Amino acid sequence: MHEDLLLLDNIRLNFSQASLHIMNITIGFIMFGVALEIKWGQFRDLLKNPRKLAIGLLSQFLILPAITFLAVWLFGKYITPSVAFGMLLVASCPGGNISNFISSVAKANVALSVSLTAAGTVLAIIFTPLNFAFWGKLYSTTSPLLRPIVIDPVDMFRTVIILLGIPVVAGIIFSQKLPKITEKIKKPIKILSIIIFVAFIVLAFRNNYSYFIKYINWILIIVLVHNSMALISGYLTASVFGLNRIDRRTISIETGIQNSGLGLVLLFNPRIFPPELHMGGMAFIAAWWGIWHILAGLGLATFWSWGRPIKRSEPAIS
Repeated sequence: MHEDLLLLDNIRLNFSQASLHIMNITIGFIMFGVALEIKWGQFRDLLKNPRKLAIGLLSQFLILPAITFLAVWLFGKYITPSVAFGMLLVASCPGGNISNFISSVAKANVALSVSLTAAGTVLAIIFTPLNFAFWGKLYSTTSPLLRPIVIDPVDMFRTVIILLGIPVVAGIIFSQKLPKITEKIKKPIKILSIIIFVAFIVLAFRNNYSYFIKYINWILIIVLVHNSMALISGYLTASVFGLNRIDRRTISIETGIQNSGLGLVLLFNPRIFPPELHMGGMAFIAAWWGIWHILAGLGLATFWSWGRPIKRSEPAIS
C-alpha cells in the first residue's frame, strides 16, 4: 500500500454540524421527490408478479455487498481500513434517485426501474443498517489492523427512518392526494435535487481541497473499480436468471447507482460513527461515489442508447 494512502484514515474532514443539517435536509428532499413517482398500486402489482423485482433486490442488497466484502478482503493490503468500510457502506445503501432517469436514457425498463427504486428505498430502512453491520463487523474481525466494529443499530435505524421513511411516506401521500400538482413538480424536483446534491458535494470538496488533491488519484481508481463491479454484477445477476436485455440493463443500473448521500449522512452521525474510529477514507469514497456514479451511469446509458432497438419479448414487469 502507498504510504500516502495510509495517512487517509487519520484525516478529519472539515465538515461542520451546519453542513450535516443541510445534508439531512437535502437527502430528505431527494427522497420526497423520488416518492412522488411511487404509487401504492405498484406494490400490489409487484406482489402479483414479483420475479424481476426479487432479482433486482437480490442483486442490490445481497450480491453487491457480498462481492464488495470479497473485494476488500482479497485486496485489503492495497486499501486502508476506512476505505474498505466506505466501500461496504456505499454497497449497503439503496439505489440512487437518478437511476430512473438513467434507465430511460439507456432504453431500459423504466417501469421496473421505478418499482425497484420504490421497493429498494422502503427495504433500505431495514437492509442498509443490517448489511453494513453484518459485513462491516465481518471485515473488522478478519483484518489484523482493526478491532471489531461496533455499530449502534438503534441509532442507525432511527437515522434511516428519518431520512428515508418519513420523506417517502410523505411523498407517496402527497402524490395520491394532489396528483395534478405532483405532475407539475416531480420533474423539476428531480432535476433540482440532483443539482443540490452535486453542489453540496462540490462545496464539501472545496472545504477539503488540499485533501482532495492529495488523495483523489487513489480514490478515483478505487471508486471506478467498485462502481464497475456494481454495474457488471447487476447485469450478470439478471443474465443468470434469464432476463432479457432490457431488464439486464435496468438491474445493472439499479445496482450501480447508489444513494451514497445517505452513506455520508450516516457517516457524519457521531452516535453511529464516533470520531475516534478515524474513518477519513469513508467520506472520500461516499462523496466521490456521489459524483462518479452519475457520470458512469449516464455514459453507459448513452452507449446503450446508440445500439439498435431491442424487441420487447417480455412484459415490462413479470
